Amino acid sequence: MVTLSDVAARAGVSVSAVSRVLSNAPSSRVSDVTRARIQEAARELDYRPNFAARALKLARTNVVALVVPDLTNAIFSELMRGIEEAAHEIDHMVLLARAESVRPTSDTIARLVGEGRVDGVLMQVSDSTPDRDLVSILDGEVPAVLINSRRAGDVGSVILPDEDGAKVAVEHLAALGHRSIGLINGVPTSDTAERRGAGFSAAMAAAGLEVDPRHVTRLGYSPRQGREAMRALAALPVRPTAVAVANVNAALGALVEARTLGIQVPDEMSIVAIHDAWTAENAWPPLTTVRMPLYQLGRASMAAIVERIASGRNEDRVVTEPRPHLVLRASSASPGASEVPAAP
Repeated sequence: MVTLSDVAARAGVSVSAVSRVLSNAPSSRVSDVTRARIQEAARELDYRPNFAARALKLARTNVVALVVPDLTNAIFSELMRGIEEAAHEIDHMVLLARAESVRPTSDTIARLVGEGRVDGVLMQVSDSTPDRDLVSILDGEVPAVLINSRRAGDVGSVILPDEDGAKVAVEHLAALGHRSIGLINGVPTSDTAERRGAGFSAAMAAAGLEVDPRHVTRLGYSPRQGREAMRALAALPVRPTAVAVANVNAALGALVEARTLGIQVPDEMSIVAIHDAWTAENAWPPLTTVRMPLYQLGRASMAAIVERIASGRNEDRVVTEPRPHLVLRASSASPGASEVPAAP
């Protein structure tokens, strides 16, 4: 097996210099030329770090657990790409787990950290996860950061600019001429839904539009819940001419239900969803969306958990760049009429 001494001999430098450069140590004070020579020697010799020895020396594994609610959710692909690329840049690895396998009664996370398998945990919790369950999973001794969710206690967070995302959706629909705009939102216990609802209300007020409480649902983010929300709106004596949907998965369900009910999108009702994914552009009609900085959320989350592990400090951060922006597709257009009566 190739050792640090072998790399040092090939590069013509000391072993300590090789160790500092290849571990990205802050104390590494070598010239760019020497750094490049060390890295080239390591590549030529196909050097591989001894992570077991490093873990014993530093009491670190350089492994972070990432827990997400649903591995099949298209929204998480950009998030996970951001996390994995940021981890790779600092020689960390990511252990992926489903939230379903981490129950309140389970000691899975505590064991992963306690047995030295991971240094900390990044967690994207389900919107329906009660605070008491989260507290029982993350007991304060586990270095943890929540992704796009905030909870009281000894846990940091990194969140999206949810209010701004909802504002972009409303501003687009208002600019098209819609005066009656509804909101298909997440469940009442969801803090992302709370923020997106606040952004929706603020944008409606800024546009001089009133929010009709009958046009706002709080059923959830899944396709099934999106279908239920669309059925509820369609059953009203007068339904909105446009809806902002707080999650693209719910928007896909709403779109399917609109077709089932004979509601023409966008001729009779426009739909704009928060979050963009490959599923949105392959829907029919393709969904207009608000693209959120999920890749940057992943990178910021990785930076936050590394800082949490190193310093013990908890911080709440908001990803502010790039700003949410509209991805215009075929599901939104100017209203055909000011109000569209529901089908009898």
